[in-house]
Amino acid sequence: MVDGPGFRTSVYAAGCPNHCPGCHNPQSWDIANGQPMSTEEILRVILDDSFADVTFSGGDPMYQAEGFTELAQAIKAQSNKSIWCYTGYTYEQLLEMPAQRQLLQYIDVLVDGRFVQELQDESLRFRGSSNQRIIDVPKSLQQGKVVLSEYHQTVVLSL
Repeated sequence: MVDGPGFRTSVYAAGCPNHCPGCHNPQSWDIANGQPMSTEEILRVILDDSFADVTFSGGDPMYQAEGFTELAQAIKAQSNKSIWCYTGYTYEQLLEMPAQRQLLQYIDVLVDGRFVQELQDESLRFRGSSNQRIIDVPKSLQQGKVVLSEYHQTVVLSL
């Protein structure tokens, strides 16, 4: 429920070049800490799961863009699940990287930008620091500019 709205199937990537201070998952930085799985194995888990949608997190899924593109293509071909993706790269950087740009074609919502400990804000939902954006990828690609998702302004109210 912290990786996007509702209950989701989360796929965590091993490998991340960003090494953000304060990262909530530093053990995922080393790609050797992951468990190799085929696209078919991961897809079977996702499709068998009763949760409606999928989140790619990590590590950084964009570090393994080719494999996640294959998985995202299969998810979209065999279901109507939406896909959220978390990355330390900015949307603008991803557009300049051919493999990562290809993956963007299958992502519905992108949470972009490195986690910055000094900008950590626990009132924000679905992101750790205020520099990170929650982007509606299809609209952004269509309009040729960043279009923030309706979830970007969502905050947690304390009672």
